Amino acid sequence: MAAAAEIADTDVAAAVAAPTGAPATAPADGAAPAEDSEAAAAAKAARQLEKKLKKEQQKKEQKEKKEKKAAAAAAASAKKKGQSNEGMDVGKEEDFPRWYNQVITKSELIEFYDISGCYILRPWSFSMWDSIRDFVDVAIKKQGVRNAYFPLFVSQDRLEKEASHIEGFAPEVAWVTRSGQTDMEKPIAVRPTSETIMYPAFAKWIRSHRDLPLKLNQWSNVVRWEFKHPTPFLRSREFLWQEGHTAFATQEEADAEVLAILDLYRDVYETLLAVPVIRGRKSEKEKFAGGLYTTTVEGFIPSTGRAIQGATSHCLGQNFGKMFGITYLPESGGAAKTVWQNSWGLTTRSIGVMVMTHGDDKGLVLPPRVATLQVIVIPIVVKGREEEMASHARRIADELSEAGLRADVDARTDKTPGWKFSQWELKGVPVRVELGPRDVEASSAVAVRRDTFAKTTYPWASLVDDVRALLDVIQADMLAAARATVSSRITIVHGWEGFVPILDAKGMAVAPWCTTVECEEDVKKRSEAASLAAAAAASAAAGEAAGEADERALSGAAKTLCMPFKEELDKMGVPEMAEGACCFACERAAVAFTLWGRSY
Repeated sequence: MAAAAEIADTDVAAAVAAPTGAPATAPADGAAPAEDSEAAAAAKAARQLEKKLKKEQQKKEQKEKKEKKAAAAAAASAKKKGQSNEGMDVGKEEDFPRWYNQVITKSELIEFYDISGCYILRPWSFSMWDSIRDFVDVAIKKQGVRNAYFPLFVSQDRLEKEASHIEGFAPEVAWVTRSGQTDMEKPIAVRPTSETIMYPAFAKWIRSHRDLPLKLNQWSNVVRWEFKHPTPFLRSREFLWQEGHTAFATQEEADAEVLAILDLYRDVYETLLAVPVIRGRKSEKEKFAGGLYTTTVEGFIPSTGRAIQGATSHCLGQNFGKMFGITYLPESGGAAKTVWQNSWGLTTRSIGVMVMTHGDDKGLVLPPRVATLQVIVIPIVVKGREEEMASHARRIADELSEAGLRADVDARTDKTPGWKFSQWELKGVPVRVELGPRDVEASSAVAVRRDTFAKTTYPWASLVDDVRALLDVIQADMLAAARATVSSRITIVHGWEGFVPILDAKGMAVAPWCTTVECEEDVKKRSEAASLAAAAAASAAAGEAAGEADERALSGAAKTLCMPFKEELDKMGVPEMAEGACCFACERAAVAFTLWGRSY
């Protein structure tokens, strides 16, 4: 069906685009003119295509109607039984997109907004961004980076000054074209990134070698508008980030900082968020537009089999310095020299990656170091002892808080202990401390881990130290479990055969590659075609419409994720490149082992 649609689309396009006039070859006596028969065939194909698309749309509408009816019935049933619809009602592996939307809204991370691609970050998620921001801010200040703030708007002339740079962002730029009811003489862009905003100022501030290095960072929002399917945290039209911009006298200094910042980003993910990442260098096709080279930390979501770019650190070389005239007089004297520059950024996407990595069927699972609340104390009351139990619970929560842990008590009397357990599991609090009458009599409390639900009884006398140690264990265990899962999805391949099946099995492939743009484009086309064929076959077997297969296949193409650093390849067990090794996808000589996958 997909192939038929392609042919029909081509015929219709040809009929619309075909020039009028005499045919190149005269028709035989009694035969219809060539253009008439071609037009008739095209018209017939167009009617068939329209009929097919209409049928597919009807099927889709019927399916959606059926799903809505089932959801309404389930909600009515739950209400009749006295159940709450506040919890999760879909499994992570059952329907990942619906699971993700539920977990980020029901756990109160996100509230949807009436402009597509824009979201409200609620306190539960913004406190996590605060933790990430504090972690990064302390680290970069130790490296001599200072915070500043530059305007949100950039003139068209400035934005378009670097051709390859703007080409990379052009489809995503949002423009202000009117003030009130008056059209502006020149449109003004809302920043998609700040190179062209900052660098004219750099050119003013840098005059001598004494002005270097210049290291600035800003915490801000940016707007990138052009895409069809926004996803909260991962792909939104407005998002929060930090962007660092630095200038050096030498390439060696710039190169060293690129790697230092990349290691910081790895620490954000692994030390703070318990999310394993792979460090490496982007291909020429995937590097930052206008830059010299790009390094990245790549995450992976096992449930979807898709990689995701976690953060990037770019060496811009001297391109922007030459463009904006950022030069300095060297200490040795002589002519002015152009600076070497870097830029690097981390966004609120990191929160979404963490949610996708650790969340389960009950909701969020938060790593202790970034959790808004690390411990929730819940008294299990009995009639006549309500105030006594609540008092003990408050005392425990206060002791934990005074020791520097983020703890609170849930002493609400209108909710049952079971309801509270489910609610705090949904919100991902790492440790739940249960306190019942028997626990009070024994001067102890029960600590329950959110990640494994394992229970341990601790005496009051050592509860603070025990819970602190437990949080450290949870943090380490979450990273280890996630790392083991990601490692199990990486396969080494040396030829095309088996490459696409690895991706279809929700994995990533490490392969020797020639690093040419032509080959990368070819891999994308071939893998997409294979994905389309497989999806069409699966749809035919399931009785689905061809359009559904096409939609799935659009994101089925493979792409380079990065060329992992040697340390990362060693962790994967990748051997040294054999002498004379060929690219896995073409006949060229292999240059580097490269990580491939499907990506968000």
